Amino acid sequence: MAQSTSDNAAAIEAAIASNDERAFEQSVAGMSPFEVKNLLVAYAKEGDKQSTRTLLNAGRGNPNWIATRPREAFFLLGSFALEEARRSMNLPLGVAGLPQQQGCAQRFVAFLKAHDGEPGAEFLQQGYDYLVGEGFDADSLVQEWSQGIAGCEYPMPDRILAHTEAIVNRYLVGAVCDGRAPSQPVDLFATEGGTAAMCYLFYSLKCNFLVNPGDRMALMTPIFTPYLEIPHLNDYDLDVVNINASTRTDDGLHAWQYPDEELEKLADPSIKLLCLVNPSNPPSYAMDEHSRQKLVDIVTKRNPNLLIITDDVYGTFVPHYRSVFADLPRNTACVYSFSKYFGATGWRLATIAMAHDNLFDELIDQLPEDKKQILVGRYQSLTDDIAKVRFIDRMVADSRLVALNGTAGLGTPQQVQMSLFALQELMDKDGLYRTQMQQLVSDRLLCLWKSLGFNLEPDPLRAGYYSVIDLGLWATRLYGEDFAAWLKKNYNSLDIVVRLAHDTGIVVMDGGGFDAPDWSVRVSLANLDIDAYEQIGTHITAMLADYAAVWKEEQGK
Repeated sequence: MAQSTSDNAAAIEAAIASNDERAFEQSVAGMSPFEVKNLLVAYAKEGDKQSTRTLLNAGRGNPNWIATRPREAFFLLGSFALEEARRSMNLPLGVAGLPQQQGCAQRFVAFLKAHDGEPGAEFLQQGYDYLVGEGFDADSLVQEWSQGIAGCEYPMPDRILAHTEAIVNRYLVGAVCDGRAPSQPVDLFATEGGTAAMCYLFYSLKCNFLVNPGDRMALMTPIFTPYLEIPHLNDYDLDVVNINASTRTDDGLHAWQYPDEELEKLADPSIKLLCLVNPSNPPSYAMDEHSRQKLVDIVTKRNPNLLIITDDVYGTFVPHYRSVFADLPRNTACVYSFSKYFGATGWRLATIAMAHDNLFDELIDQLPEDKKQILVGRYQSLTDDIAKVRFIDRMVADSRLVALNGTAGLGTPQQVQMSLFALQELMDKDGLYRTQMQQLVSDRLLCLWKSLGFNLEPDPLRAGYYSVIDLGLWATRLYGEDFAAWLKKNYNSLDIVVRLAHDTGIVVMDGGGFDAPDWSVRVSLANLDIDAYEQIGTHITAMLADYAAVWKEEQGK
């Protein structure tokens, strides 16, 4: 009989309290790696009570940096918005009116002059000058910023504010399209982080009969675990085909690219949907030019009705990154989150980008009449011409169960912060911030692998935000195939992450949970200072040596 949820929770709690490594390992087997990570933190903290060590959490990829200049601008902009609000109404006990548009740009310039030298003032002045120089209407822009940051109106348009969409669209051309825009106009939907974007996409695909239970979809693996888990939920019940990044370098290391025979699976027209994270999570490599062009050829010539979701959150950590979205805009919905690059996971800022002319809308238009009538019933509160409601706008409505569409949309203060993040990059013509972020994670990655006894060669496709360490491969290289076989036979693949947490206070994630090789671990290079990665590599190397010592003793060596 399967153990109940409450019984399992009790077993986990007891294992943590008693520091029982084997019991803990057994109780978390089969759980999502992110849920295991949370429990590993608790387990490591329990061990910390009996030592002077420091918890080193390299599990979840929450960066330990923030972009300060757009935040300084945000807070100063808030002061201006309050001044504007008090101009229209100023009652006792802190009651003000709403910022007004007429003449607001002139007042904004005067405000910045009066606050010259304060944090954020120079950024706002430069940003204002840049956007007005690019053709933005001054009063309309400042009105969106001041009302938006005050949060005094429902988001309108609900999908994304007008100037925010224009600013973020320009940013995405540089962030994920290597400066070369897609061949047609792009619409954006601002969402509560990449998590919400994933939820909205899958839910609307289902609601609009673009994917149905039993349909085939493909995942480019290894991949962020929700993409592994969502298709199997009873909400979707999809048949999943994995496209495995199984290539190796000449010296036998993982190259994390997709061989032609794997990509050829996508030529099967029964596969309706492809999901990929690019650069990948956890390997943290961008798809190479050969694979990207192979994918483009397959879609354009052999499977033109393939829908694609690409999650490009790590694209800014790869020089000259170009998304699949840039080359297959009609087929692709692009998810981009601001959380990692700007250190803004708590802000919950992301967008879904879709070409104005896209396959999603085309396939909805081709649905049989009975299904179209079902959709008329679903979306009838929006308009009397449901056929003209595009998929991206259906997602907005679906995000509020349609009936609450009137209150849909990402909070306007969040959208203003998003536009300021994007504006920083538009003004940074030399890419100084981007170079600094790429160097930051690269230095940590090199330190980690040096402590493992390996010097990584430069690779322009490597994002370096995470690193997968294939312990099965390293066990073979260091101690031979017999040792690696013994290790896998006698220990569970979770053993290494549990032991690291228990014995050293280091938290990493089991790579197998991402469909990476068994006996691999994912290390986030975002969470910790550089010295911590030297400790992590040293402890992993020492732990492998401990396993080898047991094996040698059993072998009588």
